[in-house]
Amino acid sequence: MAGVVGIDLGTTNSLVAVLDGNTPRILPDPDTGERLLPSAVTFLPTGEVLVGRRARAMATERPLDTILSVKRFMGLGFEHVSDADRRRYRFASATEGPVRFDMHGRAVTPPEVSAHVLRELKRWAEAALGEDVTKAVLTVPAYFNDTQRQATRDAGRLAGLEVLRLVNEPTAAALAYGLDQDDDTTIAVYDLGGGTFDVSILKLRRGVFEVLATGGDTRLGGDDLDVVLAERLLDEIPESWREHVQIRAQILAMAEQVKCALSDRERTKVEVALPEGGVVDVTVTRADFDVLAGPIVERTSAPCRQALKDAGLQIGDVAVVVAVGGATRVPLVRTHVERLFGRPPLTELNPDEVVALGAGIQAGILTGKKGDMLLLDVVPLSLGIETMGDVFSRVIDRNSTIPVGVKENFTNPVDDQRGIEIHVLQGERELASDNRSLAHFTIPIDPTPAGVARLEVMFLVDANGILSVTARDLRSGRERTVEVKPSYGLSDTELERMLEESIDHAEEDVRQRQIREARVDCEAIVNASRKQLRAHAELLGEDEAARIGAAMDAVQAAAAGEDYVRMRDAYDALADVSEPFARRIMDRALTESVEGRSLDDL
Repeated sequence: MAGVVGIDLGTTNSLVAVLDGNTPRILPDPDTGERLLPSAVTFLPTGEVLVGRRARAMATERPLDTILSVKRFMGLGFEHVSDADRRRYRFASATEGPVRFDMHGRAVTPPEVSAHVLRELKRWAEAALGEDVTKAVLTVPAYFNDTQRQATRDAGRLAGLEVLRLVNEPTAAALAYGLDQDDDTTIAVYDLGGGTFDVSILKLRRGVFEVLATGGDTRLGGDDLDVVLAERLLDEIPESWREHVQIRAQILAMAEQVKCALSDRERTKVEVALPEGGVVDVTVTRADFDVLAGPIVERTSAPCRQALKDAGLQIGDVAVVVAVGGATRVPLVRTHVERLFGRPPLTELNPDEVVALGAGIQAGILTGKKGDMLLLDVVPLSLGIETMGDVFSRVIDRNSTIPVGVKENFTNPVDDQRGIEIHVLQGERELASDNRSLAHFTIPIDPTPAGVARLEVMFLVDANGILSVTARDLRSGRERTVEVKPSYGLSDTELERMLEESIDHAEEDVRQRQIREARVDCEAIVNASRKQLRAHAELLGEDEAARIGAAMDAVQAAAAGEDYVRMRDAYDALADVSEPFARRIMDRALTESVEGRSLDDL
């Protein structure tokens, strides 16, 4: 399979790599020899589009026309755009739907912006390899949800690339370090990039990389360190200039330089040129920076601990820790990683290049150049459907190894339905309304009494982490399949919040689920009892109708409350008092079915 490359589509910088023999190598810019392509795109009023270093250089001159860190907007909707985002960019005038940037009257989506970066990397690769490049492996944060992965695939298609595989960035980093040479090793990958944070716990067994658990934050990274530094620098200039667009862009660019400088020295000084001609000198020490950065770095702790818990491991079970992402050059971050895992992280490889090198290896695996290895990633959040009573019924659990397919059977909750709506959800809460809606679709069924229809629902997550759902009516054979493609993804805090809330509200969630399920059962038995009373009144004994009616009233009264134990007791009481009546109905049905028929007929 010729022309397959591995691409790290990064928040700050992007790279392209290929497997050369058994060794991955980064492919450089054919014009300058640079290996990093800044993930920056400038849209000029003339229609010209600048990519990479030329675009990043325009960020201070034309900040509203230059998109930086577009990865943070992949799969997001307008309601997730913050006030800080709106100060930094022009957005198309809309209040819902996917994010679109306003570039001189043209609405540009994040996948379109990313496609410009990918096209440039495609050009680099074709120049280096001397052949057309049409297929690629792209890396994504392990915690990217289904929509963000779809947006990444769309960017690849727009760039003229067939995306063969989406590989989680931490897994790619472990590949690049050659950790497959060890056996039965537990590895933690701490990946703090420009805009996203990931942690993955992997187990290596006989050449198979199995991801045991993942965690992270899709809007946490080196950019946040730049922002707090920029606010510190802004405090030193006259207040009248602090909201000036070009001043803010200039200081944000300086903040990144300060962050990098403080990784090698204890203090640094910058000069901020004001539009009126003045210059402000600002000195920042590493100690100052550590105080500002501390709360941001600390936010990576909870996902790490949760990932270990999900993997069923203790800190001492981790044999190797790998630090990935440009932000892990910051001394405070490395110290934090060592404190978290009880051992210093591996940092020998360039943290900016390690993910791309792993992507190049995965490209080699897919082309057959390296066939002694297998990657097994996981589903980051549980997937399921809504059932009666706003209950979330899980079909695929969080941290299930992909690819994975699971079938579950469901039925119709009410009489004579002509269709069943399938509401696909993602999250960790017990109630459907507390989780994230992915898709709705309806499958037609023949009208039947409640509980008679048989619906088979299959969830299939492919090797890229992309979900498709198939619903099939087993009675009629009707079938519908959808590849879940929501219009945009989670907000900047939703992914992290989903897991935190599932822990914080676990006890209450279980109680609410028990209440909803008991209430649904109560409504069902009351409806069934009322129906049988009307249809078979002549079979009732003396005072039996009154006793059943009283039990039905008790069930309805219990169902109106919040005590699920009382609901279950009332349900059982109605079932007990109705049992003789139900037995007579069954006896009559059996008698009628055999009446007038011989043994030979039966």
